Amino acid sequence: MSDENLYRYLDANKQIKLDPEGYLVKQGDWNEGVADLLAKDEELTLTEEHWELIRVVRDFYARYEMAPAMRPLVKATKQALGEEKGRSVYLMSLFPGSPPKRLARIAGLPKPTNCL
Repeated sequence: MSDENLYRYLDANKQIKLDPEGYLVKQGDWNEGVADLLAKDEELTLTEEHWELIRVVRDFYARYEMAPAMRPLVKATKQALGEEKGRSVYLMSLFPGSPPKRLARIAGLPKPTNCL
């Protein structure tokens, strides 16, 4: 079986390859335009509030070389954006379902460890 069956493409030109869970195969493919496409694939429209969190997650990854699970995400958000935004309820309102997984995916990062 070809590995082509295990992947799909984000763009019509078949340049941006996604793994079976929808994460970028090559992190170097990420840019803000790709983030918009990934968000659209998640049926989200990115606002400045979304972008604040994307920057927090990308900074976390740059520092620790891993995408944060929920508790570290809440803590990092609280430190970067303040008490009001550093709450799981706020994160859920912007990224329903699993904020760590959805944020990592849109931010072009690997799936967080400890996320099912």
